Amino acid sequence: MRTALYVFLALAAVAVVAVVSSQSSSDWEAGPVARTPEERFANLPDYPFAPHYLEIGGYRVHYLDEGPKDGQPILLLHGQPSWSYLYRHMIPPLAEAGYRVVVPDLVGFGKSDKPLSQSDYSYQMHVDVMTELVRELDLQGATFFGQDWGGLIGLRVVAEDPDRFARIMISNTGLPAAGGVLGWLGYPLFRLAVWREGTVQALDPEDPDFSFASWVAYARTTDDFDMQGLFQTATARELSKAELDGYAAPFAGEEHLAGARIFPYLVPSQLRKNAQVWSEVYDEWTKPFLTAFGDSDRVTAGLDVEWQERVPGAKDQPHTTVENANHFIQEDRPERLVELMIALIEAG
Repeated sequence: MRTALYVFLALAAVAVVAVVSSQSSSDWEAGPVARTPEERFANLPDYPFAPHYLEIGGYRVHYLDEGPKDGQPILLLHGQPSWSYLYRHMIPPLAEAGYRVVVPDLVGFGKSDKPLSQSDYSYQMHVDVMTELVRELDLQGATFFGQDWGGLIGLRVVAEDPDRFARIMISNTGLPAAGGVLGWLGYPLFRLAVWREGTVQALDPEDPDFSFASWVAYARTTDDFDMQGLFQTATARELSKAELDGYAAPFAGEEHLAGARIFPYLVPSQLRKNAQVWSEVYDEWTKPFLTAFGDSDRVTAGLDVEWQERVPGAKDQPHTTVENANHFIQEDRPERLVELMIALIEAG
């Protein structure tokens, strides 16, 4: 009995250390990186945009900056394993409407630097880098739009500097949070669930045993990360081979995949910090807040309701369930997202 107690206490101590380290302040350092050869991005369909770069925290970060520089800024953030290519059908109409459209590639994705080690990626690192990008570009009165990890990161960026943002629109995303005991132990328990999955070489989302832990284990352990198959599975419309090649372009080899592999594993890594952000920022947010989730996205189904019910600025907004839209809603209904976004901005 005493031995079992000692083992339990040791495991509890490890769990606490793991959680504290994962939810600590901005103490990360940039590690060795790979850069995708520029020729991988040549002649991508519908992606004629000029590249821009900033050095942030030791990483070269790529971003697009389209439309008039004195226009109201719109910040569009992608998730995993996509990149700014995801917004290629939204950027032109927004720019033509007179808005300044800023679309970064997260570290590890697109044309941005790709740390070689999974241990160099953290939720906090991405928040810090994107926050610094917003400050370096001095965005003011901005509209934020985020989907997937673009929401998890971008909602934290807004919370870091809320006076720079006039409104928020989100799609197919959330901000996982927990306080109390679950806030401390949720992530270690999640990691244990992923460990129990073992090596996962293939996924079948229709399998009744499919779970988020299965997806996380697949991303980390599969020998063949099927980038193109993933995008087609999570998109309602049929993507062309050229479009699927566009999504695969940043990942020229395994050395470029560390970010794509580790991101799902980090989703619940800052439950306590996110709970604090909910309490201090979004439970008090009175500026416009709009949800526009896809009707076919199983990953985030129902998450929009919490935002609608908790955020004061979400009250009386024209929240929308976008028809014929899967997880990568920017592929399925870009014109509808643009329409909703412009209406939100023009409403004041």
